[in-house]
Amino acid sequence: MPPAFISENIFPVKGSFDVAGMARGEPGLPQRFHWRDKEFIVAEVLNQSKDHGDCKHGSGERYVRRHTYRVRTTDGTIFHLYFQRSFGRATATTRWRVRSVEEAVSSS
Repeated sequence: MPPAFISENIFPVKGSFDVAGMARGEPGLPQRFHWRDKEFIVAEVLNQSKDHGDCKHGSGERYVRRHTYRVRTTDGTIFHLYFQRSFGRATATTRWRVRSVEEAVSSS
């Protein structure tokens, strides 16, 4: 059974963004973030991808619309996070969201 769709904001901890990713033109995955009143620390990036979309003005160009990451945190929880590239009133902190969560895997 696939993880349930959540789509809730996460709140990156200031100064925890991946600067190497930002140098590559990516949003800079936060290494620490708050979600549902708990702080999580990213231990490992399991995979990442980009979703593309057509230009909304008919030019035929394609743009990156969303960066997605599957990460494992230090407590073993696997998060599917995404950064929504959009224009308008969104701020950098509200663009980061949890798509879904896999429960922590016990190491027994």
